[in-house]
Amino acid sequence: MFYDRLNDICKNQNLKITNVLKELNISMGNTSKWKNGTIPNGKILILLADKLGVSVDYLLERTNNPEVNK
Repeated sequence: MFYDRLNDICKNQNLKITNVLKELNISMGNTSKWKNGTIPNGKILILLADKLGVSVDYLLERTNNPEVNK
């Protein structure tokens, strides 16, 4: 699930999801939606992936490789 992957990434980087969302100007209300299984839109996915240094596919659990293809 998206939220679980996001939570794991943040924990591994000693970050709090709330702080990441504040920094990116993303509404905190999204976390409850994500906990219930929804997936953010493409713009938010890209912002989160860039901030956390992982690929969008990794955030979406389409791969277990967090590296970004450049």
